[in-house]
Amino acid sequence: MSDRLAWEAERLAPWPPETVDRYRAAGVWADRTLFDLLTDSASSTPDAVAVVDDDTTLTYRQLVDATLRVAGGLRRLGLDRGDAVVVQLPNTAEFVITVFACFRAGVRPVLALPALRDRELVHLATTSEAAAAVVPAQWRGHDHEAMAHRLTAAVPTIGTVVVTGASEHHDSVPFDRLAAGEADRGPQPPASDVALFLLSGGTTGLPKLIPRTHDDYVYNAIVSADICRLDADDRYLVVLPAGHNFPLGCPGIVGTLARGGAVVMAPSPEASAALAAIERHGITVTAAVPAVAQRWLDGAGETAAGAADRRATWRLLQVGGSRLADEIARQVEPTLGCRLQQVFGMAEGLLNFTRHDDPDEVVSATQGRPASEHDEVRILDGLGRAVTPGQVGELWTRGPYTIRGYFNAGAHNRTAFADGWYRTGDLVRLGAGGNLVVEGRSKDQINRGGEKISAEEIENLAYGLPAVELAAAVSVPDPDLGERVGLCVVLRPGSTLSLDEVRAHFAASEVARFKYPERLEIYEDLPLTNVGKVDKARLRADLEER
Repeated sequence: MSDRLAWEAERLAPWPPETVDRYRAAGVWADRTLFDLLTDSASSTPDAVAVVDDDTTLTYRQLVDATLRVAGGLRRLGLDRGDAVVVQLPNTAEFVITVFACFRAGVRPVLALPALRDRELVHLATTSEAAAAVVPAQWRGHDHEAMAHRLTAAVPTIGTVVVTGASEHHDSVPFDRLAAGEADRGPQPPASDVALFLLSGGTTGLPKLIPRTHDDYVYNAIVSADICRLDADDRYLVVLPAGHNFPLGCPGIVGTLARGGAVVMAPSPEASAALAAIERHGITVTAAVPAVAQRWLDGAGETAAGAADRRATWRLLQVGGSRLADEIARQVEPTLGCRLQQVFGMAEGLLNFTRHDDPDEVVSATQGRPASEHDEVRILDGLGRAVTPGQVGELWTRGPYTIRGYFNAGAHNRTAFADGWYRTGDLVRLGAGGNLVVEGRSKDQINRGGEKISAEEIENLAYGLPAVELAAAVSVPDPDLGERVGLCVVLRPGSTLSLDEVRAHFAASEVARFKYPERLEIYEDLPLTNVGKVDKARLRADLEER
């Protein structure tokens, strides 16, 4: 075992050998890599369209060829099995090529969303000891190339920056150069290897790394594709950031390519662009968070011809990331003409889906039931006792695609996991037919349009403002995003503070824009609980009243 693989193994929480044997014996883990899924489809239909973006259309034959060439390029850069690479690419064909090239070479992509900035990237690269970064030159007005080179200065393990688009830094490696060389002929990794790192929203601030193996993520995508009835005729539209678990593997990009369908990469989820893409590309399946779905419902009143084109092909809209209001759920099928599927899941593993043949009331009022017969679920009260059906409790889970621990996070794992059970922090109740209804979070997070934001991180940043004596971050209900970031503060004597000043401070702190407070309330004192903690329930109620 190489030094890198030994270092990684010490920081992983593996499945016990007896559990591995059980999953293999049951055929749940089939000893296939994520790259195998792609090549199997390419063998069957090499000339079928695999990936489309605004500039590129690739058949399966072309996608495999490009992937092998980029995998060879990664090896020529000195990367090998076990190395980590920060991948921060938008929804383009290069994203698909890069992650599958990593799968082929045994390199672990750390999937960093395009919205993340210096603070988050330094943390991810440091935690994973990443050896390289792959970024766009520019994206939506931000200089990702310059940021990546700041990353190399801050994290000594990063030796290479690969750039898509028009590079302006002489030390960058153009992506096209990787794609122009010889195809990779090195060995594939075993299916038990870590394939990729997804990101957790986290409750203590910066994201934690979620190690997903080929074994578990192949199953994740295949069981999702089966539930969604994907086949080679499907065309899946990626509008959410592709590095999210939802559009990547639930069934998303991976599941669609495993079934021989076409993946269409869209740069924006905005209603006009997304609905036009559905019509233009004959989209059959796509996924959205509730805020995006609501905008699509609002924007669906275009010409009758456009609506007819959408209804002719679009058969399924998945909605997840946060709870979809029941009354909004009931509008999807009559307004958009496609079937709604609610999805409640987590990058750590467990996925719940409503099913195609569920009654309408189950689809509109629940968040589905576990994807696999091998998923184990408990709903527990604050003392660790099982609640009775219909009562609200915290969801615990374990199974063949739920991790046993975050990467390089031993202290946190001791509280978040127990005997393989993952303590999700989600408050749920069990409804009819084993379907779950999500009632909130036990963890101190703000769920802004599906992005989980740590209240503690917001508070720590707020304390960097000289005017702030006490700070508490809380969720503020919002009809579009579900929740927005509210900041409640007590100021030092004689100080003043505006929301613009707060947001300028967050910008200077180089954090992702979606974490910026969107409401500021100033208090003389913050309310406290009986044990002296800030009473956030009272603060949330007060903000609603105000």
